[in-house]
Amino acid sequence: MGWREEAKKRVALEAVKHVKNGNIIGLGSGSTAAYVIEQIAEKVKQKDLQVFGVPTSYQALTLAMLCGVPITTLDEHPQLDLAIDGADQIDNKLNLIKGMGAALAREKIVASAARQFIVVADETKLVNKLGTDQAVPVEILPFALSPLLMKLREMGGEPIVREGKGKVGPVVTDNGNLIVDVDFGPIDAPEKLDARLKLVPGVVETGLFVGMADLVYAGSEKAVRKLKRR
Repeated sequence: MGWREEAKKRVALEAVKHVKNGNIIGLGSGSTAAYVIEQIAEKVKQKDLQVFGVPTSYQALTLAMLCGVPITTLDEHPQLDLAIDGADQIDNKLNLIKGMGAALAREKIVASAARQFIVVADETKLVNKLGTDQAVPVEILPFALSPLLMKLREMGGEPIVREGKGKVGPVVTDNGNLIVDVDFGPIDAPEKLDARLKLVPGVVETGLFVGMADLVYAGSEKAVRKLKRR
């Protein structure tokens, strides 16, 4: 197993230390968040924890159920104690790009409902500027696809409709929408770009998570860095 997988396991262990008995937890999606779910499940099995999880995707739901983490919903618990999730990029202000797993809308809803949002990643996700060699995923209504692509190009982006792997056609989110990956290059003001994108009719949500992360655990080959929002 490569060092990145070991680093993901280490940051998951650190993040789960924040979980307390009785907590309602947002369960992230992706490979690093999967280790978090497995660690929570282990504590539940050992009867160290009585918690409920709110999954951000079908993948997270399936894994939580297989591992034995009790599941609840935002309808039952509209405010969560904490949410733990991964990221595709993290800048030095702890702004994020998320959505390469196509769960960005639900991930943002769950993160915004949590009193504390903890991000787990290996250190290769740390960058000086978001958008450096990384597109911004945008979830859109299928009906709006053609005019949206035109408007994204007018905004200076290079949009590509994400294609499925192992299937013919585009990726379809858990919400029944499409994902467009938009390359803007290095982003000087992610909060402004996020606001501009949300004004485009047909945009459901963006993968720019600005000012949301409270804490980041970034794993290297041998250590874990703890980064707090300034």
